[in-house]
Amino acid sequence: MKISSKKIAVFPGSFDPITIGHESIIYKALPLFDELIIAIGINAEKKYFFSLEKRILFLEQLFKKEPKIKIKTYKGLTVDFCEQQNAKYIVRGLRTAADFEFERSIAQMNKAMNNSVETVFFISNPEFSAITSTIVREIIRYDGDVKKFIPKGINLK
Repeated sequence: MKISSKKIAVFPGSFDPITIGHESIIYKALPLFDELIIAIGINAEKKYFFSLEKRILFLEQLFKKEPKIKIKTYKGLTVDFCEQQNAKYIVRGLRTAADFEFERSIAQMNKAMNNSVETVFFISNPEFSAITSTIVREIIRYDGDVKKFIPKGINLK
């Protein structure tokens, strides 16, 4: 592993689709790091609503003017991807107490697997706490209007 003085963080997720909650967490984290990698995890067992290509396109469109943001994909463990990218931080958003309990367990396991990677938690804005990609997909599935739940400029068609 190469040594870097840059503060690099990974924000992992499926982003299927990206929501205004994700976008908010990204903008909260951005000032703290020299580089923020939005990492789309690929799980062959999971059925996605949007193709990988579409999800990459959404993210690239949204963050094209943010030079500190990189969009990448990965398979396998997030801590292994962090090591490959020389990232010392994992960014996670918390909406609820249940999110905290779930994310804390994952963070502790990640720490046990790679002691040099820290998880940094950001609390979601209250108005975004009910928004999940799962709920947004459900609204889309039934032809509902999701404009207020996804970032401006993202065309899901």
